[in-house]
Formats: sequence, structure tokens, C-alpha cells
Amino acid sequence: MELIFVRHGRPEHVVEMEGSADPGLADVGHEQAQQVGTWLLNAQIDALYVSPMQRARQTAAPFAALSGMTAVVRDHLREFDHEGSSYVPTEVLKAIDPDGYRERIASGFLDEGFDQVQFLADVVGAVDRIVADHRGQRVAVVCHGGVINAYLGHCLGFPDDDFMRFDVDYSSISRVFVSSMFQRSIASINERPHFVGHPHLAVRGD
Repeated sequence: MELIFVRHGRPEHVVEMEGSADPGLADVGHEQAQQVGTWLLNAQIDALYVSPMQRARQTAAPFAALSGMTAVVRDHLREFDHEGSSYVPTEVLKAIDPDGYRERIASGFLDEGFDQVQFLADVVGAVDRIVADHRGQRVAVVCHGGVINAYLGHCLGFPDDDFMRFDVDYSSISRVFVSSMFQRSIASINERPHFVGHPHLAVRGD
């Protein structure tokens, strides 16, 4: 079967708040979501899964509306920062706090105390359950850069503490083929065919 991972569109910048920050999409993020949704409509998708976080659900919404599919929410597709009280898109952090940006790069974008082993196990378990339920099909999974890096890193045998190696752009597409014996083959990372003719949508994000 084929997994088509879609990273969410560009989210809003949320400053410190009570509780967990769960930003929706910025205006350009909604445009990105519409374009990737139209592209997915022509990709013969058999099922649609999504993270519970708002930015992922909003990215999946245009395709769900166009196709008539219901997006199935899976908790373990959520990003590792889901408990954070703020959300600063990486390109914003780079502009307003260069030192903070360099610290994030040095840490692999993971916060101190983060249990990457459990996160990786949760992501791989959630994705492998999707695989088991959709043998021979093509499934879209709309989620997050950390989730996509986690599964790609698992496919490639990266160490648990060094899995954030790919620059996964907003609303980009990464493809993985998985056999009935769970042999995994990465076909592509970071495709953006839906940006052709729409250069203003190519907003980079880490």
C-alpha cells in the first residue's frame, strides 16, 4: 500500500497562553490546504487520516469536502509540541529571535525532557495500524513535520534521539510504500506539485 503524508499548511503564530496552543492556519496556510486538497482529489485516495490538532484538520478539510471523505482522527498523529503553551512558526522564530532559532536547530527541535522514544513508538504504531487496515490501498495522512520525520526516520533506521533530519515544508507530500510484510520503501520526500503556478505558496518551514 502507499502512504501519502501531507504536512499541514502554515499555521498562525500563537503567543504565550493558558493551556495548550493549538493554532489554526494562517491565510496562506488555507490557500496551501486548498491547493493540496485539489491535488489529492486527482490522486485516487482510498482513505484519509488526520491529526487531532487544528492546523492538520484544517489542512485536510478542503480535500474531505471535495472528495466527500470523512477524515479519521488518530490521536498519535499529533505533533510532539502539542502540550506547548505557544506556537512560533520556525521562519518567524528565525526572523524575530535568531539565537532562539539556533538553539532549536542544535536541539533537533525537541524540548528538554521530551520522551522521543515514546513519541516514536506512538507514531509508528499509529501509522502501522493504518497500514494494516488498508492493504493494497493509497491513504493520505495529514499531520506534522515531527510525525513525518519520525516515520521516515523509522524507515531508515535513524537513532531515536536524532530523527529530525528532513526539512518538511508546509503542505508538502512525502510517499512511503509498505508491503504486507511491513517492508518500507520511501518513494519521495517533500513533493510540492500543487505549488506550480502559485509561487507565493512556497513558504518554507521547519
